[in-house]
Amino acid sequence: MIEKLGGINPLNNVSNIRKTENSAKVSPGVDSIHLSDEAVEKAEAYYLEKVAAETPNVRADKIAEVKAKIKDPSYLSNAVIQSAAEKFMTSIGL
Repeated sequence: MIEKLGGINPLNNVSNIRKTENSAKVSPGVDSIHLSDEAVEKAEAYYLEKVAAETPNVRADKIAEVKAKIKDPSYLSNAVIQSAAEKFMTSIGL
């Protein structure tokens, strides 16, 4: 029979060592991370908001230029409308 020696139980030390040995074993494997579609969408939205915040809202020089061109009756021709339509379709991927 083993008695406590000076307030220390030698059996507790043995069981504690076995517990730490078992918990120290790490199974080899490959670490991976997976992001949900929602997380990816939120990250993209965050990035777009950041870019929008850094971009000036109005380019007054361009607005004035376009207004002047539209007021000129000879500017709005079929060629100009066709060019604008093609640029718009290209910008949306069609």
